[in-house]
Amino acid sequence: MNYFLVKSEPFKYSWDDFVKQGVGMWDGVRNYAARNNLMAMKEGDHVLFYHSNEGMEVVGIAKVVKEHYPDPTTDDPRWVVVDLTPVEKLPKPVKLGDMKNDERLKEMSLIRISRLSVHQLKKEEYDIIISKGYE
Repeated sequence: MNYFLVKSEPFKYSWDDFVKQGVGMWDGVRNYAARNNLMAMKEGDHVLFYHSNEGMEVVGIAKVVKEHYPDPTTDDPRWVVVDLTPVEKLPKPVKLGDMKNDERLKEMSLIRISRLSVHQLKKEEYDIIISKGYE
């Protein structure tokens, strides 16, 4: 199993919007590194849902239910989407500041490459963030 983090601005598409929708197509990615991370996602992989700009925190856990396919929002064949479904809202959101202050997460791509919208995580990083959500 692989682990990822996706970012969304909550005023555009929040965790609550995602839960109401049930299955969300993760579209609009126009960065090659983020696209490559989408292409690496496999059905059943776990994905952390991060509110960017407002909140700046991991708020929930999702999973991949459909692997990459062409992004229907563009005619450009270079871009792909995946389908995600919500699994669980974290009891306590995990703030970016808390992640930055944890020495174990200093190499995490969210910290090093903050503008990227889709990040691959190491299992250890995923586990640390999940445990913070249950503190």
